[in-house]
Amino acid sequence: MSPLRVPLPPNTPHHYLQLTCALFLTLRTPLLSFPFPLFSLSLSHTHNICFYLLTFINLRVNRSPPPPFSRSLSHSHPDSEVRNDTKLASGAAGGGFRVRVSERCGMLQAFMNLRALCLRPFGLADDKVDTSPVEVNGGSFRGSGSFKGGGGAREGKDSLLWSRDVGKYGSGDFSMAVVQANQVLEDQSQIESGPLGTFVGIYDGHGGPDAARFVCDHLFRHFQAISAEANGGVITETIERAFRQTEEGYAALVSDLWSTRPQVASAGTCCLVGVIFQQTLFVANLGDSRVVLGKKVGNTGGVAAIQLSTEHNANVEAVRQELKELHPHDPQIVVLKHGVWRVKGIIQISRSIGDVYMKDAQFNREPLPAKFRLPEPMHMPILSAEPAIISHRLQPNDSFIIFASDGLWEHLSNEKAVEIVSSNPHTGSAKKLVKAALHEAARKREMRYSDLRKIDKKVRRHFHDDISVIVLFLNHDLISKGTVLDPPLSLRSALDH
Repeated sequence: MSPLRVPLPPNTPHHYLQLTCALFLTLRTPLLSFPFPLFSLSLSHTHNICFYLLTFINLRVNRSPPPPFSRSLSHSHPDSEVRNDTKLASGAAGGGFRVRVSERCGMLQAFMNLRALCLRPFGLADDKVDTSPVEVNGGSFRGSGSFKGGGGAREGKDSLLWSRDVGKYGSGDFSMAVVQANQVLEDQSQIESGPLGTFVGIYDGHGGPDAARFVCDHLFRHFQAISAEANGGVITETIERAFRQTEEGYAALVSDLWSTRPQVASAGTCCLVGVIFQQTLFVANLGDSRVVLGKKVGNTGGVAAIQLSTEHNANVEAVRQELKELHPHDPQIVVLKHGVWRVKGIIQISRSIGDVYMKDAQFNREPLPAKFRLPEPMHMPILSAEPAIISHRLQPNDSFIIFASDGLWEHLSNEKAVEIVSSNPHTGSAKKLVKAALHEAARKREMRYSDLRKIDKKVRRHFHDDISVIVLFLNHDLISKGTVLDPPLSLRSALDH
């Protein structure tokens, strides 16, 4: 075999040359394990090498994700182990291996050169990958009504990002965007607009997609049926009953599938719902998704950020206090693990739909995996499915509403999100929010967004979560007239991208 010549930047550090050899062996012999033991590398060296191999090179062979920089876990579920965004691995003496930005850029260029050569035997060279802009139409979002088959998103390099840049709902314009990070998309979202006003749902799943998909299939249907019983009216009780019936339906599904698919008992979802009906906005929330109102401030031209939702996350002091009061005889009801507060040391959120293993003792036993089973008997539900609900009378200076899963808020403040929406045209506003979050996720890792967007799903989860965003712009002329969209709008995100 002729020698493989790869252009390397000048002054490439010696450990990067070692890595080049390791990468060559790995790509040319896919069945071999990583050959890192061939080199005298410290643990922190190895962590960083594994990380850059699987992210910047984006291997097309079956490999495990890179090890995390820290042992902190994701926002809600024990299956979602990810890195701490602000830390790099360090050695035991505190002086560990940290890659300088200039070295990292040189390494990246060398890796990309090597990748192009090494992937050719597998038919996966970069010149065979289509990176031209694509039109995402009715196939990317499941829709009906006035948007069926039209108004798709145009997205170039990042194949995991889709959007409906702008559309019409009963009270004005809307914008919608989704970016996938997990191997299977765990977020779901929907917007429905018709005789019952406008219904928006953001469902941030964990432990798999089952619960989020179930909620997206059933919650609005229950809401419709209950509203019809009340002659088309919407009150707080309407939303409470819809949540309750959806929770009961998922528990019944878990019972039916217990012998064949017990893992659905450990799937759950945060659930954020907004309903605009007769000049009133209702917001209902379980978990840590968030809704923020953009409100014009007098005649200053400024727009204030007003958070309308209440979050149920054990890292909030009030939530920990609530849990301790509900479980006064359980000293382990909240546990601090690796700097993160978790309910029973397992999950961060205290309210959800699903997560039946934390609500019913009959589903907290074998064959459920041991990591979900509690060491002591469960005498009462630990998590709740009772939503926090508020109503807000819409005012003429209320400009827009941002609904988003916590993947957005991990990287953007309320104020930054409102600034982005208020300073740009309506078209593409949701996509702009998602991209701003991705830019910030890349910045935290001292890398460029242009490199982040080349990373495939699953590995991408080590940089950011699935993110779903819906922005509603408020047209108060339409709201005051009680305009009903005809034909009705029904739009949902895809099951997977």
